[in-house]
Amino acid sequence: MKQQFICERRPKADPRNIVLGKNYRITFLTDRLVRFEYNESGAFVDEASQVIWYRDLEEVPFEIKQKNNFLEIQTKSIRIRYDERAFDESILSVKLKKPDNGCDLEWYYGRKEDRNLFGTARTLDEADGRIRLEKGILSRDGFAVLDDSKTILLTEDGWIKERKQGGEDFYLFAYGHDYRGAVKDFFRVTGRVPMLPKYALGNWWSRYYEYSQDEYQRLMDRFLAEKIPFSVAVIDMDWHITDIDKKYGSGWTGYTWNRDLFPDPGSFMDNLHDRGMKVTLNVHPALGIRECESMYKEMAEAMGMDPAAGEPVEFDITDPEFLENYFEIVHHPLEEEGVDFWWLDWQQGGHTAVKELDPLWMLNHYHYLDSGRDGKRKMTFSRYAGPGSHRYPVGFSGDTVVTWESLDFQPYFTATASNIGYGWWSHDIGGHMLGIRSDVMEARWYELGTFSSINRLHSTKMSFSGKEPWNFRPEVEHAMGEALRLRHQLLPYIYTMNYLAYKEYRPVIAPMYYDYPEKEQAYPVQDHSFVEGVSNNQYLFGTDMIVAPITSDQIASLNQGKVKAWIPEGCYHDFFTGLIYKGEKVMWMFRGINSIPVLVKAGGIIPMQKELFGKDFLKNPEELIIRVYGGADGNYTHYEDDGETEDYKDGRSCCFTSMHFDWERGAFTIEGAAGQTDLIPEFRDYTVELCGVKEAVPKVYISGKKIKITYEYQWKKGCIRIHIPKVSVDEKVEIVFEQKLTLNDNHTLERVYDLLNQAQDSNLAKESAYRLLSSGKNLADILGELETTNLKKEIRLAVIEIMTADL
Repeated sequence: MKQQFICERRPKADPRNIVLGKNYRITFLTDRLVRFEYNESGAFVDEASQVIWYRDLEEVPFEIKQKNNFLEIQTKSIRIRYDERAFDESILSVKLKKPDNGCDLEWYYGRKEDRNLFGTARTLDEADGRIRLEKGILSRDGFAVLDDSKTILLTEDGWIKERKQGGEDFYLFAYGHDYRGAVKDFFRVTGRVPMLPKYALGNWWSRYYEYSQDEYQRLMDRFLAEKIPFSVAVIDMDWHITDIDKKYGSGWTGYTWNRDLFPDPGSFMDNLHDRGMKVTLNVHPALGIRECESMYKEMAEAMGMDPAAGEPVEFDITDPEFLENYFEIVHHPLEEEGVDFWWLDWQQGGHTAVKELDPLWMLNHYHYLDSGRDGKRKMTFSRYAGPGSHRYPVGFSGDTVVTWESLDFQPYFTATASNIGYGWWSHDIGGHMLGIRSDVMEARWYELGTFSSINRLHSTKMSFSGKEPWNFRPEVEHAMGEALRLRHQLLPYIYTMNYLAYKEYRPVIAPMYYDYPEKEQAYPVQDHSFVEGVSNNQYLFGTDMIVAPITSDQIASLNQGKVKAWIPEGCYHDFFTGLIYKGEKVMWMFRGINSIPVLVKAGGIIPMQKELFGKDFLKNPEELIIRVYGGADGNYTHYEDDGETEDYKDGRSCCFTSMHFDWERGAFTIEGAAGQTDLIPEFRDYTVELCGVKEAVPKVYISGKKIKITYEYQWKKGCIRIHIPKVSVDEKVEIVFEQKLTLNDNHTLERVYDLLNQAQDSNLAKESAYRLLSSGKNLADILGELETTNLKKEIRLAVIEIMTADL
């Protein structure tokens, strides 16, 4: 195999971590992660498997004792009881010592995982709402099993090897409720999540549609005129010839440009590159290379076939000769023409000549490795193919139905996938096919996309399924455009989270229970129905944000949507409205069409940028807009690199800018940049927005020297805005406030007035409610009397949100 197909693996475990018997082997990967093998032949696997690549983590101290007719093996965290026979529930058990909830937990072989927190699924194709998910490595019971008994093996030369069938080989994750610890060690044994190239984190335009070259370029011109940024152009299968002679079979598989639509593919892709966009083409490999393809003759000859016979070169992923020719003859010339990465769609079959080998996994594996052969950051786009698929981002979740039910399932689906390490899902934002037309639903889907791991719009060929914002009514068009612009403005924050996913094994999107494992409100119910006090859809977005998407229609009387969310203990600021919330509580949240609840914890630091277009998109920005949220101390280290090479892996080709917020002292500090500073501009403008505070006068020091500045104050959001131009990135910036900082008022009466003024309800009821709210009575009495005003229920709940947010 060529060098690019040979990747690092360290599959042999430290011999000091192994307990070996005649027919069994127990291997400690960590003090809480154990491999159990049993085989009557006494043969065990030391090669890397499709899932597990690293078994040499560190020495794990343990004690082993022979007790009567069984072994007792203890690490600092677990105690194993095993009588050295074939695994059975009475034969093998494990106790977890001193877990987070203070009680011993026990697992035994064959135990049903009724409380597994699930992982993900291969696809959402045609899903109209909830589907069944595969199990993950986390469980509320504290134990989860990853069965690796049947996966194929990888050889040292980069190829695959069929595993001898028979015996058992599984991994027990005994982490209690330390979910982040379990996920971290899962990544340590399976491989890190690689960093995505920067362009992948912007907006993707995709549609299954017969665009012509000119039509596609005109569409991109329109987006530019509307100031809507895109970083990836997805060209669905009509880039290639699909109308072929029936003797060749289906037109789904194809590798030859349709010159009627794209007369000059090279110039077409050059045009997109000049706009700062990357290009991906859709391929369905199942039918191989047929006589109708432009490269057929070369491919047939390379495979030792007679081109004159016209026999197809069959797709055979298990043939290394075919695989190498598949890349060199079929794909590499198209990449030289301008294709940046490939969208591996369906149609490659479900089985191969190698037992238990999933052809999708193998395509993902080799396409991903091949994409980095010239030193660029690897990238592919395909469906999930089981545990270990996180090594080959990005995931294509399939063709979803355009319904509220589909939208409602996607936040849960995305967050839960982190339980099997799969953090980079790309959904069909807006929905793909069938379903209904709902302008509001499209806006809500776009808002979810802004706070998704990947934001790829997509739809089918149907005449009425286009996702262009100008095809929707004006207020929805505005909301969709703002959501797309905000995605690019948030790239500094999202890119740093991209780095943390790689470096610190921290998924960009995670369920709430990762940070609040002992809070019942953090767990979704298993059937995804609503239960009082339980959040199904909210999730953690990076280190400092909680997102609660709205996935239901507008309330007519308010012209707003709603979602019931849990606010953890502490102080939180709404990213859009500035409303300050104090937990711990569950409440209904109401938002107009332009926003969803996005809460930033007190002390949170969110770096942003102005949306960038053209080739500037990949540049590290000359201005950082840094939002800092009052109420607590905060620390954040901003990460930057070149955005497109593998140099980040050496730990040197990176730049770090540390930021600190001292709430009591009233000071925000931006340290001088460290690392490879030539990756970022020599001078940088900083706009610091201190959010959620009462007005205070700032003083600014550059490397200890006071400079003159002006500032603005937005009273309703409580935002002090300070612009500091042309600062050398090597210098330290310190902002110190003259007055002691205090949290802003929520200006509840003003907000309630604005709400009631727009509410579609009885003027008499609204007047009565407003007088009550303005009466100065005790809040408990006001809330008790509010129902007597005859306001509609939803309006009352929206009022209650505002009145009680900061209590």
